[in-house]
Amino acid sequence: MTTPPPPFEVASRIAASFIGGWIFVFGLVMLGIAALLRIGMPYADAQMAMYLLAFLVWLAAFCWCYAAASAWRAWLVLLGGGVAMTALGAWLTPLSI
Repeated sequence: MTTPPPPFEVASRIAASFIGGWIFVFGLVMLGIAALLRIGMPYADAQMAMYLLAFLVWLAAFCWCYAAASAWRAWLVLLGGGVAMTALGAWLTPLSI
């Protein structure tokens, strides 16, 4: 029989799945819209395409948080990736308009 994980570990994974997943998807959408605008796609089409993709990516990130080896790894990947994509998207945005 295995012992259940500590309550902090469970709470951290839940928070990572919701908050970290949202930050990761926000960065993905921002970067995706900026990249699609840069290649000439109209804004409304780029926005809709990224919003449709965002739901699937958030769902995958949500599920991955519970399968990750540790809660720290889930937080690091989701927050680090989200911040990096947001920064890159912010850098590309003025160039796209």
